[in-house]
Amino acid sequence: MKKTFILTIIGFLICNLTFAQQEKYSELIKEADKFYDTKEYKKSGEKYEAAFVANDNKGSVTDRYNAACSWALANEVEPAFVQMFKIAQKGNYTNLNHMLSDSDLNALHSDKRWEEVVAMVSANKEKEEINFDKPIVAILDQVYQEDQKYRMQIDGIAEKHGYDSDEMAAHWKLINEKDVINLEKVQKILDERGWLGSDVIGKNGNLTLFLVIQHAPIEVQDKYLPMMREAVAKGNANAGSLALLEDRVSLRKGGKQIYGSQVSRNPETEDHYVLPLEDPDNVDARRAEVGLGKLQDYVSRWGINWNPEAYKKQLPAIEALQKK
Repeated sequence: MKKTFILTIIGFLICNLTFAQQEKYSELIKEADKFYDTKEYKKSGEKYEAAFVANDNKGSVTDRYNAACSWALANEVEPAFVQMFKIAQKGNYTNLNHMLSDSDLNALHSDKRWEEVVAMVSANKEKEEINFDKPIVAILDQVYQEDQKYRMQIDGIAEKHGYDSDEMAAHWKLINEKDVINLEKVQKILDERGWLGSDVIGKNGNLTLFLVIQHAPIEVQDKYLPMMREAVAKGNANAGSLALLEDRVSLRKGGKQIYGSQVSRNPETEDHYVLPLEDPDNVDARRAEVGLGKLQDYVSRWGINWNPEAYKKQLPAIEALQKK
């Protein structure tokens, strides 16, 4: 599902829709996402289906993929496969690594149709990568798997054992060990070749460069931040991803974030909150400039209700909490 990590996929929404259709579609998709967040997976799948019907049975690849996730989690494999075949056949879906590591789809693995979908997506990926630097793509495919696989298990461990459990501490130790190995591979690529664009390593490879640096120590982030800024200026990196790195570096150096991408959890109340943010009133305008959606839509997955006025009053307490 898209919420567990940063997923960049090209959609195939058909243009020439009426404004009313677009509004209805967006509204239903948001409702589907909320049901997913509350683990009401069948209701989520039903809302996705309603959105596609309202949109003349059209939908983006991302939304159809997320619909398949909801149906699979509800153990409704038939509608899940309907969506997976649509994105594999008509949407030219290529993100094989994410699909294979996404635990949301586990219920589909024992069905013979799963291998059919895997074969289609593999063919799409091979066709897309025909002119790519395949040795580097292969390295980054493996890095992506290692970076995401264990992070996608965090929610399940937290639900079963708690965020502050020994099991969670052991899992984070494993993640950190994998991150060290992944960082060595990515730094070698960056130092020898620079920040390669999607035309050389594909969208997923390009995303992997960002993910590994985003998870790196502050001194490493500080080193490669100028390189990523230059890559964005040249069209070789995503501006929205850069915004997340800018936020993380600023916070780690004692400043405030600009785009509101960084969220933390109060260990005493277990409530999530937006880490110190500069100029809360205009954050949505800044997010729009780099292609990010509204902050409320982003933070709602953590149960946060974004209210700039209330946030400004809470900010001193949030800053005090971060200093502990």
